[in-house]
Amino acid sequence: MLGVLPLLALLVGCTPLDRLGQNWWELRRDSSGQAPDPVAFPEPIVQVYAARAVGWRGVMAVHTWVALKPTGAPAYTRYEVMGWGVAGGAPAIRVNRSGPDDYWFGARPDLLVDRRGDGVDELIARVEAAVGAYPYPSTYRTWPGPNSNTFIAYLGRAVPELRLDLPATAIGKDFIPGGWPAARSPSGTGVHLSVFGLLGLLAGVEEGLELNVLSLTFGVDVKRPALKVPVLGHLGLRQGPE
Repeated sequence: MLGVLPLLALLVGCTPLDRLGQNWWELRRDSSGQAPDPVAFPEPIVQVYAARAVGWRGVMAVHTWVALKPTGAPAYTRYEVMGWGVAGGAPAIRVNRSGPDDYWFGARPDLLVDRRGDGVDELIARVEAAVGAYPYPSTYRTWPGPNSNTFIAYLGRAVPELRLDLPATAIGKDFIPGGWPAARSPSGTGVHLSVFGLLGLLAGVEEGLELNVLSLTFGVDVKRPALKVPVLGHLGLRQGPE
């Protein structure tokens, strides 16, 4: 099973690889144009994004974050977990480090969740409460977690109405906080069994069926017919918000 990873790395194409060898601080970080103008669109909005990580990690994994805009707010609030500086005492949860839909060091983000309109202000309040309750506000571990994807999966479990379906490349999503062997799936539509994020099974209406081996996801998306594999993510219908 693990022997197919080098082939998958070749098939993924140049998107993650073309950033290697470049200075990370010179890579594109402007808006991708996916978050509505908060002034022109006063309605409440919740969006979740995923973009390929920086460096060689981008071949295998994505970085995820959430952006919130209550009714009438003049700007979004972006929450994410990052490892840079945590060893030196910086918090793992970062707020408004950049714009809601910005390129992630050269990688255009995919929009995973886009909720707007009636009832979304309540979802925003619950997401913010879950951010405050996240059990690892000062801890980061790239593998198997807790990392940025652990954080977003935690928010999805806390607010199942988001129907968050994280991609197979969201390494760290299978790390269940507290070391619990079972939890609801990140979408809130199924069950997730996991041994410290290293070995597990997931079955959910949104996610389909997933097998996690050493944080690598293999599975089948039933709702949007596709295979889930490491490196490539989805092989089939494109994943995205409904």
